[in-house]
Amino acid sequence: MKKKHKITNVLPGSIAEELGIRQGDFLLCINDMQIEDIFDYRYLINDGEILVLIEKPDGEEWEFEIEKEENEDLGLEFAESLMDGYKSCQNKCIFCFIDQMPKGMRETLYFKDDDSRLSFLQGNYLTLTNMKDADIDRMIRYRMEPVNISIHTTDQKLRCMMLNNRFAGELLQKMDRFKQAGLRMNGQIVLCKGINDGVKLEESIKTLTGYLPYLQSLSIVPVGLTKFREGLYPLLPFEKKDAAEVLAVIHKWQEHCMKKHQTHFVHASDEWYLLAEQKLPEAARYDGYLQLENGVGMERLLEDEFYEALNAVSCGSKTKKKITVATGTLAAPLIETLCGEFMRKFPNIKIQVIPIRNEYFGERITVSGLLTGRDIVSQLKGKSLGEKLLLPCNLLRSGEEVFLDDMTLTELKNALQVKTDIVKSSGQDLVNALLA
Repeated sequence: MKKKHKITNVLPGSIAEELGIRQGDFLLCINDMQIEDIFDYRYLINDGEILVLIEKPDGEEWEFEIEKEENEDLGLEFAESLMDGYKSCQNKCIFCFIDQMPKGMRETLYFKDDDSRLSFLQGNYLTLTNMKDADIDRMIRYRMEPVNISIHTTDQKLRCMMLNNRFAGELLQKMDRFKQAGLRMNGQIVLCKGINDGVKLEESIKTLTGYLPYLQSLSIVPVGLTKFREGLYPLLPFEKKDAAEVLAVIHKWQEHCMKKHQTHFVHASDEWYLLAEQKLPEAARYDGYLQLENGVGMERLLEDEFYEALNAVSCGSKTKKKITVATGTLAAPLIETLCGEFMRKFPNIKIQVIPIRNEYFGERITVSGLLTGRDIVSQLKGKSLGEKLLLPCNLLRSGEEVFLDDMTLTELKNALQVKTDIVKSSGQDLVNALLA
């Protein structure tokens, strides 16, 4: 039986539109080959000459011989972005954030993905535990790189324990296959106090340097602990002294890798520097910011971009106004410093920065991306916010104006009765928003 993929949109002016392919039609195969998902589709349409089989809603099949430019798209969009169901995670990690979420949130927030296709498309990290040889063959064939891997430790027994999966110890054999195929990789280690830190962390970093240059980078991030951990593995939070010790290990290996491989390779997420009360590294230490999404170098990049943008604008504005910037407690000190510099150049613009405590998940969760609309409203309501409120874009669900707790941006604006702008992540965007 042919696997059918429903076409939900045909792009105007595309090859598909010219051929008479319409929304509601079904794609059956290309070059007589079944299409499992988006990667089969993308791979098969790359050729300059292809044979496409379409089924109309009445069951009639149309076959098209298409000549086009190599890599030219047909202009089809499908009901599911992957053209297939998502692969869920089979692990029960002792540090899993989803297991620490309260009941009653929207269903999609509880889905644990461990899908190589989402890793390629969206940068998600994989544990590789549910990947068979055929899956790895396919990733290699389609050059699905970089492969983002949740490593956590290279100790086989320890990894099986941390992931609660007896197949978790096969990690390095799978990474060997990517290395042999020349696929680029990035790794992350979620560090748990007293479990995979200290000597175990040193051992992991040492082992992983053997995968250079194919393993381009390794990030070390602290485990996130919410207040909803009843019945879960007893994990302890890192303190200032712990953070300093972790940074000492990372800095030592950065020096080693720089001398031997001309790359710093292993990087600490920003939380470690803030917790240890140490200065952030200079931009060159981040090797091109390969792991921004893991919070590695975000504050350094924001600061550098902000000052570059601020220095590029004249200070002729006479407009008097007051602006409020709300953000997570992690980023608030830096944002306050940047806004202080801005006010020195534009003294008529008064800015107050308000750090929002995460009451919903607990105060140990300090990143802005995990704040809820209700926490923002409850902590800002009744305050004098001025003419405008600025919020970071990572508060909202991707592509939508909805917060983590399903409060909409409109509902927040109505509750606070203030003009609210969402600021993108760069320093230039912040300067623009303050000046706008």
